[in-house]
Amino acid sequence: MGKNQHVVTHPDGWAVKGEGNERATSVHSTQAEAIEAAREIARHQQGELLIHGRDGQIRSRDSYGNDPYPPKG
Repeated sequence: MGKNQHVVTHPDGWAVKGEGNERATSVHSTQAEAIEAAREIARHQQGELLIHGRDGQIRSRDSYGNDPYPPKG
Protein backbone atom coordinates (compact mmCIF):
# COMPACT_ATOMS: atom_id res chain seq x y z
CA MET A 1 0.00 0.00 0.00
CA GLY A 2 1.38 3.38 -1.02
CA LYS A 3 1.45 6.67 0.81
CA ASN A 4 -1.90 8.39 1.34
CA GLN A 5 -2.34 11.76 -0.39
CA HIS A 6 -4.23 14.58 1.32
CA VAL A 7 -5.81 17.61 -0.36
CA VAL A 8 -5.74 20.43 2.21
CA THR A 9 -6.13 24.20 2.35
CA HIS A 10 -3.00 26.29 1.80
CA PRO A 11 -2.35 30.05 2.02
CA ASP A 12 -2.01 30.08 -1.78
CA GLY A 13 -5.10 27.93 -2.46
CA TRP A 14 -5.07 24.13 -2.09
CA ALA A 15 -2.16 21.77 -1.52
CA VAL A 16 -1.40 18.09 -2.07
CA LYS A 17 0.50 16.60 0.85
CA GLY A 18 1.76 13.07 1.25
CA GLU A 19 0.85 11.58 4.61
CA GLY A 20 3.51 12.42 7.19
CA ASN A 21 5.14 15.09 5.02
CA GLU A 22 5.74 18.56 6.42
CA ARG A 23 5.88 20.25 3.02
CA ALA A 24 3.31 20.22 0.24
CA THR A 25 4.02 18.12 -2.84
CA SER A 26 2.24 20.73 -4.98
CA VAL A 27 0.07 23.84 -4.56
CA HIS A 28 -2.92 24.71 -6.78
CA SER A 29 -5.27 27.67 -7.10
CA THR A 30 -8.42 25.50 -6.98
CA GLN A 31 -9.41 22.43 -5.01
CA ALA A 32 -10.37 20.64 -8.24
CA GLU A 33 -6.83 21.04 -9.63
CA ALA A 34 -5.35 19.76 -6.36
CA ILE A 35 -7.71 16.76 -6.37
CA GLU A 36 -6.69 15.78 -9.91
CA ALA A 37 -2.98 16.01 -9.03
CA ALA A 38 -3.46 14.03 -5.82
CA ARG A 39 -5.55 11.40 -7.63
CA GLU A 40 -2.75 10.76 -10.13
CA ILE A 41 -0.19 10.37 -7.32
CA ALA A 42 -2.49 8.06 -5.33
CA ARG A 43 -3.13 5.88 -8.42
CA HIS A 44 0.58 5.67 -9.19
CA GLN A 45 1.51 4.81 -5.58
CA GLN A 46 -1.59 2.64 -5.02
CA GLY A 47 -2.53 4.71 -2.00
CA GLU A 48 -5.58 6.52 -0.73
CA LEU A 49 -6.83 10.01 -1.63
CA LEU A 50 -8.29 12.02 1.26
CA ILE A 51 -10.01 15.31 0.44
CA HIS A 52 -10.35 17.81 3.28
CA GLY A 53 -12.84 20.67 3.39
CA ARG A 54 -12.02 24.25 4.36
CA ASP A 55 -12.67 23.30 8.00
CA GLY A 56 -9.95 20.62 7.84
CA GLN A 57 -12.37 17.71 8.20
CA ILE A 58 -12.12 14.82 5.73
CA ARG A 59 -15.10 15.12 3.39
CA SER A 60 -14.27 12.41 0.87
CA ARG A 61 -11.86 9.54 0.33
CA ASP A 62 -10.99 7.22 -2.53
CA SER A 63 -8.75 4.17 -2.41
CA TYR A 64 -6.47 3.14 -5.27
CA GLY A 65 -4.68 0.33 -3.45
CA ASN A 66 -5.23 -3.40 -3.33
CA ASP A 67 -8.51 -3.45 -1.47
CA PRO A 68 -9.65 -6.85 -0.26
CA TYR A 69 -12.79 -8.13 -1.95
CA PRO A 70 -15.07 -9.00 -0.37
CA PRO A 71 -14.31 -6.54 2.46
CA LYS A 72 -13.45 -8.01 5.84
CA GLY A 73 -16.03 -7.75 8.61
